[in-house]
Parts: sequence; structure tokens; C-alpha cells
Amino acid sequence: MEFTEWIRGRTDEQLRALVSARPELITPVPAHLEGLAVRAGSPSAIGRALDRLDRFTLAVLETLAVAETRATATAHAETAHADTAQTDAAQTDTARSETAPAETPPVRPEPVTKAALRALVRGALATGKPEPALSTALDHLRDLALVYGPDTSLSLAPGVRKVLDDPAGLGPPAVEAFRHHAPEQLEEMADDIAPGTKGSGKERLAAALTRPGKLIEEVSPEARAALDQLTWGPPTGRVPNARREVRIASARSPIDELLARGLLAATGEESVALPREVGLHLRNGLVHRDLYAVPPALEGTARDQKRADRTAAGQAFTFVRTVEELCERWSAEPPGVLRTGGLGVRDLKRTATELDVPEWAAALTVEVAHAAGLIAAGGSVDGEWLPTTGYDLWRIRPTADRWAALAATWLQTDRVPGLVGERDDRDRPLNALHTDLRRSSAPAVRSAALGVLASAPGLAPTRVSVFDRLAWEQPRRRGPLREQLTEFALREAEQVGVTGLGVLSGHGRALLAGEDAASVLAPLLPEPVDHVLLQADLTAVAPGPLTSELNRWMTLAADVESKGGATVYRFGEGSIRRALDAGQGAEELLAMLERHSATPVPQALSYLIADVARRHGRIRVGTASAYVRCDDPALLDQITADRRSAALRLRRLAPTVIASRSSRAALVDGLRAMGYAPVAESLDGDVIISQLDKRRTEGLPPARSVPSPNGLDAEVTAAAVRALRAGDAAHLTRREPADAPAGQIPRGPATATISALQEAIRQGVRVWIGYLDSQGNATSRILEPARMEGGYLTAYDETRAAVHRFALHRITGVADLS
Repeated sequence: MEFTEWIRGRTDEQLRALVSARPELITPVPAHLEGLAVRAGSPSAIGRALDRLDRFTLAVLETLAVAETRATATAHAETAHADTAQTDAAQTDTARSETAPAETPPVRPEPVTKAALRALVRGALATGKPEPALSTALDHLRDLALVYGPDTSLSLAPGVRKVLDDPAGLGPPAVEAFRHHAPEQLEEMADDIAPGTKGSGKERLAAALTRPGKLIEEVSPEARAALDQLTWGPPTGRVPNARREVRIASARSPIDELLARGLLAATGEESVALPREVGLHLRNGLVHRDLYAVPPALEGTARDQKRADRTAAGQAFTFVRTVEELCERWSAEPPGVLRTGGLGVRDLKRTATELDVPEWAAALTVEVAHAAGLIAAGGSVDGEWLPTTGYDLWRIRPTADRWAALAATWLQTDRVPGLVGERDDRDRPLNALHTDLRRSSAPAVRSAALGVLASAPGLAPTRVSVFDRLAWEQPRRRGPLREQLTEFALREAEQVGVTGLGVLSGHGRALLAGEDAASVLAPLLPEPVDHVLLQADLTAVAPGPLTSELNRWMTLAADVESKGGATVYRFGEGSIRRALDAGQGAEELLAMLERHSATPVPQALSYLIADVARRHGRIRVGTASAYVRCDDPALLDQITADRRSAALRLRRLAPTVIASRSSRAALVDGLRAMGYAPVAESLDGDVIISQLDKRRTEGLPPARSVPSPNGLDAEVTAAAVRALRAGDAAHLTRREPADAPAGQIPRGPATATISALQEAIRQGVRVWIGYLDSQGNATSRILEPARMEGGYLTAYDETRAAVHRFALHRITGVADLS
């Protein structure tokens, strides 16, 4: 059975499973099933499919490839031996001297039975039996269209053998290994090891190597040791002057013995390979050894799942608050954007100190907030990192929903915060928010790592066992970068709150499955409190997590002194002035404290607020370049007499006015550094309220879609399969309607055309239409109408294998295909 016909014979459900597991096959949708079969056999598509196979399924595929090649080689060898037995040796020698034999055309590989495959797999297993894992693996390979045919005649899909290259560490078949040798050299080697056989030198040599036992017995122990080193791979080595011509009689070194007998093939000037037939003989016919049909067991520490869920929920709440605190701080004091892009090293360290987290956790917080669209570059010409308008929308959502948005962003982003601080290929540091932090494989690695944790509920597996499981699940994707990304994923999952105590949480499991993680997390989150405990030492203790608004107000009016189960805030002159600068009044501050304090407002705190408010704004700073005005001339005398004011370049214009060459902002900062409490005013004399907590920049969260567990949305796969079936039917039939005159296109009244199209949409049948293009040329189309609105018909055009819109006034008529 041909591969294309096998694809065409698959059911719609099987085709949906195929395109869902291999979405690259319908990007874009092929015109027909023959095109799908061709695309499924392309090297890039096969490589992606192989990358998704686990170690056992890949081993089954490799075993089938080797068995298929060996069956074909054995058939060739038996044919050659039969022909030789029927031909006189002398006549063969004479014919060979008169003319060189022609190469036989390639023969289709011989199919392999499931029973033969089972025998090979059983011999390779370290423990256990091949079933039912073998049947499951074969079904999966058929679903992926890597193997086709019934159990009695299994074949590799076109292109698979070429992509596998050297399966299971075996070298190339002898026919391929010796393809670069000169025909004369192959004739001489065949005469030495297979005298009297019929065929070309390459064919005779390949036939002889299907039974290499006698040749191996002839070599020295040193040569046999060299073969043993290549037996289980890698099957290649380096030898000086590998292509030298060596005969058995003149062989001096162990390598010469092997080259002369064809047990090694020179594949380059200094490279040799062990032919596959020889390698299989040395392996006693086995393709693999110590093969496991099931993944390795995870090792680790058992945890109580409920405790792990509560721990993860607490960390999830902390992560949400950390992101919120980051945005609030950056709205007041935004860091600059580097010329090369990204966040400066000093700014990252300062952010880590303010958030009270390690630098790698600060980088993670910054990257997730940026990927979620909560911060973006904006501000001045040089650029600043500021919260976006989307942050204000995110901030008012429930905590569980806010976490779900952040966690989904972390799971799907291709940025790798763990690389911050490392150096690139040019020895340049990798900064946070830099474009070089993108790695396309990062989302898949995170999902794979969490998938391993999901397979062991209540277990905190060790890092080594996780790496071993991932190496079994995706053996072709192993590498230093992948292990590094896995390490990052496990560390970051704990920080984000997806895992707790090393165990995947319930809301983390829902997140991985694309379900509503917020509803699972919400009952586990701590209930926010709306009050604090004010103390006489100018501190306030929050007995639990504060509500979002109260937390923002406390962060503005007080400094965080310590975090933990109860957060301690300290009020000071600087924090009170910060609240006054943001537009708060003394009465408002006291009213807010009285409303949200479970204890009376201490007298010392009331005096502090009143004192700072009394001095706040007595000095006014405007633009001269800048000026200072004050109703108290004695206070201005004090300023001008202060030696620290020399840098401000002040000049007394009037008893209540001082001018300065400094800018207004520099003058305000200078006076505050001297211990005064000035405020800025506009040209109209109005006080300018800075409102540092309201600085924003434009920016929208990137569009995100949670992928289906099967790879593609069910509606997309169903539509693709319908289009493939329709296109294949048109490709096979290519027939004209019976009621259409030969050489003409359908024509009819407009009302009849509209009615026919409406009936075709209702019944879901195909029609043949006549259509006038923009130049007025008449064409015909085979369509599957979908809907009709606004003077246009939307339909799948089978003649062009695409969905198009057709103007109704250009349709000349409709004919029924049935």
C-alpha cells in the first residue's frame, strides 16, 4: 500500500488526531490529501515529529528502520547468492572482464511484521515484556503518520529513514558506506572477501557483509578490540589517510585489517564508519540494549498535597504583591532604558533591594510584568521603564485573577529571566528586559518540566530524577541549554507560586491543563485585612496582607521596615512629605489613619504629621530659570546665609523673593537636601502636585491564547480536515456537472442564482458557478458555500484550495454537482 493511499484511507477522526499532533502539517492547509502526505514526509516536519517521541517509541521506530533495511539487504543477498549458484564461475569471470556490470535499480524496502519487531524489542529490554508498550507505541507512530500499514506489513513513512540517519548508534548500510569508493577498489575488495559472486563490486561487498562472522574471526585481537569500541556507538572514528587502498594480503595494522575486509568503510579522507550489517552482527542482532518500556520512576520526598497547595498559594499571593510593588515604585522613580535596550545592572540591584528579593527573583518579576504588559518603555526622550495603563486595569481585578494572568504569561513567554547576569557570545552582559533573552524553546521546556511534576502528585522529585524523566520523554531534545532551562523552570515555578515545597499545586495543575486556575486558587488565598495597628514608636503593624488600596496608601505614607507574617511600616518626615507631595492633606492623612487603625492614633504621629504639614509649602519654587518666594523674609534670610545654597546660585530680588539660575526641579531637590520643605508652583502661582504614583505610559498586554492539550483547537482541526477532504475530492474527480453544456460556464437569472446558493448553504453541498473576474473574463469555480451576507458569498474554493469571498453580482449562474 502506498503512503498517500494509506493517508487517504484514514478516518476523519484519525486525520484530526494527525493534524492536531503535528500542527505544522496544516500551516497552511494543503490543497488535498496528496499534498498532506508530501508535507508529512518532508525532513523538517519529520524532525519535529521525532522530537516529540519518548525514548521507547523512538527506539521502536529505530528498530523498525533497521529491521526494514536488514530485510531488504537480506533479500538482495539471497538473490545474489541464487544467481551465483546458477551461473558458471568461469563464465562469470569472462563476462566481468568484457564489461562492467550495471547497478541494479533500487528496490522498495521490505515491510516488517509486528512479530519480528516484537522479537527484536524483547531482546533489547532490560526488564519486563514488550507488550502492551509495543502496541501503544505502534499506534502512536501510526497516529503521527511516521509508520503505516497493518501489523503484518509495517513500513516507515517516506523520508523517515533519511532523517533518522544513524538509528540507535548504528552506522550506515554497506551500500551507502561504500558509495564514495572507486568501482575498481570495490571490485578488488569483493574479489578478496567474496570470490565467485555475481554483481557489481558494491553489491557483492554488501551481500558478503550480511554474514560477516567469518571475516571478523580472521582479524587480530587488536582489530577486534577496535570493533568492540564502535559496536554500541558512536559508529565513526578518525584514521589518517583512511582512503588508502589496502588488500588483505598487505594489511599490516589492525585498522588495515578492518579496511581490507570491509569491516570499516572510509567515509572521508580521515574518517571511517562501521557498516550497519557489521554492527548488528557484533550486537548479536540487537538494535538497542538495556531498553526500558516505561519511563524511569521519579525519586524524591513525599509531601502532603494540601500543605503544598497552601504553600504555593501563599507564594502566589506574595508574587502578585511583589509585581504590584514593583509597578508602584517604578511609577514614582522609574529607571532609565539603556541605549542598547534593557534595564541597567545598578537599577536591577536597587530594585532587588527595594523588593527584598534576590536579584534573580527581581529579574523574574520584572520580566513577567513586562511580558504581561504591565510595564513598558516610555517617558522622556531617553526613555524610562514605567507602568502602563493596562496596570491600572490589572490592579483592580481579584488577586486570583491577577495571579492567573501573571502565571499564564510566565508559562507561555519565550523570554528567559534566568539568563540575566550571564554573558552572550560576544562576552557582553545580558541585562533584564533585553531582546537577547528570547529562547524559542523556553515555553515547551516549562510545560515539559511541569508535566513531569504533574505525573507524581504529592511528590517533590529531585532535580536528577526530573532530568532523567525528561531525557526519556524527549531524548532528541537533550542538551546543556535544555537542562539549564529546566533548572530555571523549576526554580521560577516555586517563586511564581505554581509549585509549593517542590510539588505541583492544584492551581498549577489547572494552569498547565488550560483550565480556570483562578477559581482553584481563590479559596486558598489569605483574606486581606483593612486595618493596621498604630504604635507609639511611629510604626504601624499590618496583622496580615492588606487590601490593595490600603497597601498602596501605606506604601506612600510610610516606609516598609520589615516583612513577614506581619509587615511593619515606619512613619517619618520623608514619608509624610512624600504623601503631601502626592496631594494628600494633613487632615486627610489623619482621617485615613483613624479609619483604618484598630488602635488610637498616637499623639507623636499626630504631631509629626502636623509639623511636616505646617512647614510643607511655605516656600514656593517657580521658574525664573527658577525662583523662591516665601511670606516669611526671615526664612529666606536663613536660606541665603546657608553656605550649602552657593551651588544653587541664588539672588535676592525682594524681601520675599529669591531668583536662581538652576532649574525648578534642581532647586526643589537642593532645598529639600538642605532640610526645607518647598513645593513647586506653576506660572499661575498654583501648587503643582507631583502625583508620582500616577505616572503611566502607553502599552497593551500582548495577545495570549492558552494552547489546547492536543496542540490545536478542535474547531480548527475539524475545519482543516473538511477542507482537505473537499480538496481531495475535487483533485480526484475533476469532473464537470452533467447539466452544463461542454465548454460553457453556468448561467441563469439572478434570483435563481441566489436561491440555489441559499439551498446549497442549507444542505452543505458543493456547487459549480460561473464567475466574472475584475477584467470581465468568465471563469468557473467549484465551491462549498458557507454564508451569504452584505452582497458577498463566502465559500471554500476547491479549484484554488482556499476560502474566498465572491461578489454576488459577478456570479453568472449555479449548477448542481450531483
